[in-house]
Amino acid sequence: METWNGNFRYQWDAHISSQDLVEYYLPPFQSCARDSNVGAFMCSYNAVNGVPTCADEYLLQTVLREHWGWTNEQQWVVSDCDAVQNIFTPHDYASTREQAAADALNAGTDINCGTYYQNHLPAAFAQGLFNESTVTRSLVRQYSSLIRLGYFDPPEDQPYRALTWSDVDTAASQQLAYQAAVESIVLLKNDGTLPLSLKSNTSIALIGDWANATKQMQGNYFGVAPYLHSPLYAAQQLNVTVNYAQGIGGQGDPTTNNWLPVWDAADKSDIIIFAGGIDNSVEFEGMDRVSINWSGAQLDMIGQLAQYGKPMVVLQMGGGQIDSSPIVSNPNISALLWGGYPGQDGGVAIMDILTGKKPPAGRLPATQYPSEYIRQVPMTNMSLRPGPNNPGRTYKWYNGTAVFEFGSGMHYTNFSASIASTYNSKNFSISSLTSNCNETYMDRCTFRNFAVDVHNTGSVASDYVALGFLTGSFGPQPYPKKSLVNYQRLFNVKPASSETVTLNLTLGSLSRIDEMGNRVLYPGDYALMIDTMPLAMVNFTLSGQPAMLDKWPQPPPARTQNGTYYVGGFDGEQLLN
Repeated sequence: METWNGNFRYQWDAHISSQDLVEYYLPPFQSCARDSNVGAFMCSYNAVNGVPTCADEYLLQTVLREHWGWTNEQQWVVSDCDAVQNIFTPHDYASTREQAAADALNAGTDINCGTYYQNHLPAAFAQGLFNESTVTRSLVRQYSSLIRLGYFDPPEDQPYRALTWSDVDTAASQQLAYQAAVESIVLLKNDGTLPLSLKSNTSIALIGDWANATKQMQGNYFGVAPYLHSPLYAAQQLNVTVNYAQGIGGQGDPTTNNWLPVWDAADKSDIIIFAGGIDNSVEFEGMDRVSINWSGAQLDMIGQLAQYGKPMVVLQMGGGQIDSSPIVSNPNISALLWGGYPGQDGGVAIMDILTGKKPPAGRLPATQYPSEYIRQVPMTNMSLRPGPNNPGRTYKWYNGTAVFEFGSGMHYTNFSASIASTYNSKNFSISSLTSNCNETYMDRCTFRNFAVDVHNTGSVASDYVALGFLTGSFGPQPYPKKSLVNYQRLFNVKPASSETVTLNLTLGSLSRIDEMGNRVLYPGDYALMIDTMPLAMVNFTLSGQPAMLDKWPQPPPARTQNGTYYVGGFDGEQLLN
């Protein structure tokens, strides 16, 4: 959350229920801390349920270090830059600068990106706001990390100091960048025009401000690329005639005075490709969008290009989702491809997909909502489940009709799938499942490995991403529509051949989160579905009494800030003054 109706990230207080916090917002952090044991975390500018995160002992100590066992002496927490200052102002959580610095240190923020520790910890110590053992604890964490990295070793004993630029920009890393771009591109619409069949006398109109994108392809926070291959560059390597016109993109000036080159390029071409969407001129760190539409100017240009009646492809670029309904519903638009931010070789990856050199197999990483979604729920409402003033968030809970749901993605071939019927309609006892679990965290115990046979029924070799979704009637209502529980990618499945992928389901895969944040295994009817359609399904039942897999540590019973009483399990609406 950067800006929304006057709420800035530096003072934003996210009100989140324990249920939503554990179910949706914290799993990525749990995976890094508890299950992967990473070396460092960063606390953010915002507050959660009344407490700035860099001063939140509940999140940084109770949850992160105690409950998730993130306790190695070299593991440390660093603040986002000047997030410690924000504790004093604009959050107004601490009454003095010294108290803000002490609150952060006491909570477990070991390093401050900024000057508040440097400038205000000495006075805070003099005032008795923290103990010497607290600062020693943070210093041990920092220096233990440096020692293990060899920071104090002689240069000849430090392998990292021998690295040069030749170790960074290798042929293998360049190939990886290209491969990552190819594997992430998603085909969303295709009337059979793709892959393009090009001849030496074919002419292509390449239009839009992404057509000759270079740095645009990198998104945000990028290094120095060895090269930036735009779609235009890639098209010019195809031995065809390319008619390029910059066109319009982003949320640019809608004036039509400069559109003549666009019509000229379209007139002279057999195939029209429009590359647009959004980029860092529309959204980036520090600037939110207030619309999820394509800009009116882009849709106008796309619509007029479609009237030429020529094969037409639209490339939807940029990381955030936008409503592509007008493109999907236009019968004169042959294909729609989502490219995201494809990186240094993104243009080549896109053209290789369009021409069939590489088959598309990516899956959409986010739900594309219709444009009116932003008027149905404030973006400051963190609740996931649908309610009177909330249509629900994410593919799991959204009760409207998505333009494209999470996981969407087409291929140049067709696939079928089947699941071995071994476990179909079987009943599993909850007590027996949990009694055989010896993991410290019971949600990590294996339930079953499901073998999924994937058959390429078409004529093109292609990758295939097997998505395993769980659905059913179990746990607290409302029930989610479905939940992604595992996925695996198969590579280069040949026509008329089959490959088998194994999806591992854990007890955590089957669990639900109750209102207190506890992870519970419930009796009920379950179904594992393959793909978004789905292509295959297997049903099974769990019986017996509910079993708690993970008892969630409860927040302090009350937290006071400026006279406002925050209740544990805060649901975003309950305030007791």
